[in-house]
Parts: sequence; C-alpha cells; structure tokens
Amino acid sequence: SIMSADCTDYYSADKIFVTGFSCPKLENDASAIYCCGFNDIKYCCDDPNSFFPYEYSYMWWLSIGALVGLSIAAVVLLAFIITVCVLCYLFISTKPNNRLDNGLNLQASGKSSAL
Repeated sequence: SIMSADCTDYYSADKIFVTGFSCPKLENDASAIYCCGFNDIKYCCDDPNSFFPYEYSYMWWLSIGALVGLSIAAVVLLAFIITVCVLCYLFISTKPNNRLDNGLNLQASGKSSAL
C-alpha cells in the first residue's frame, strides 16, 4: 500500500497562498511520500524527519548568523597566528650571536694566586 502525507495549506515566503496537497505528487518520485520543508515552503520527500516548523527565512538568518560567527572566529585565529609569527621573528632576529653573554669577564687578570 502506498502511504501518503498531507501538506496543509500555507502562505509562501512571498505571501502567496498555496493550497494543500498530498504526497506523493504525480510529478515527484513515488518514494517521496512525506511532507517536508518549512511552514512557508513545503514539498514531498522520502525522509519523515525533514519538516521543520519554522519559517524558511528564520533558518536563512540563522545560517547567516553562523557564517558571521565563523568569520569572526577565523579572523581572530588569523590575528593570533600572525602575532605569534611576528613575535617569533622578533625573538630570533634580536637574539645575540651564538655566544651567551652573562656580563662576567672570563679573561684572566694577569695576577696568579698562589695556594
């Protein structure tokens, strides 16, 4: 037996009234037996968990917010990496030549001490 799901009437994102329909539609795949989409965009599909009780525009703004957040995180990470590279370069370029200078004169003073 063929299962069907009813997509109820709704107003599209453009505020156009769309009458309800049953799935599967004649022009769809026969396995598209579930009503999927959002409150303002509905279609038939084969996944029973693909209907979201939100407006599509809400989900769009949610994804824009996620992209903005990821972009800010990427900029902060890039700034951190550049800062570390600059500090490493400054540390290496200002390092004295290969010998360590501890401020003490290691040359003999010319006087020898007798024990």
